[in-house]
Amino acid sequence: CSREGAHAAPEGLCALGFTTTGIAAGSVAAKMMSLTALANGGQVASGSVALVGIPVGIWALGFTAGGIAAGSVAAKMMSAVAIANSGAVPAGSAVAVLQSVGEWGARGG
Repeated sequence: CSREGAHAAPEGLCALGFTTTGIAAGSVAAKMMSLTALANGGQVASGSVALVGIPVGIWALGFTAGGIAAGSVAAKMMSAVAIANSGAVPAGSAVAVLQSVGEWGARGG
């Protein structure tokens, strides 16, 4: 995922497979798009992956209303961020943002 120039994808979205050139094959984003298409008769309306698929994908990674699920991809991400930051997970990091979205989405926005 390109991180250069005015159209660089945010790091958190890039890690999920949302890139500046489209959705990466085999990524979480691709799975979310597929689920959205299946739920809508094969169609993916503009913005629908973001509004429907992203919260579902985030929960599937282990970012839940009750916190980060043990043994999940989210737990591995949190561990890596904490190790890189002397045991802390910085506010505004991809892990912190995804956890906030997971909690918010589970409450219904």
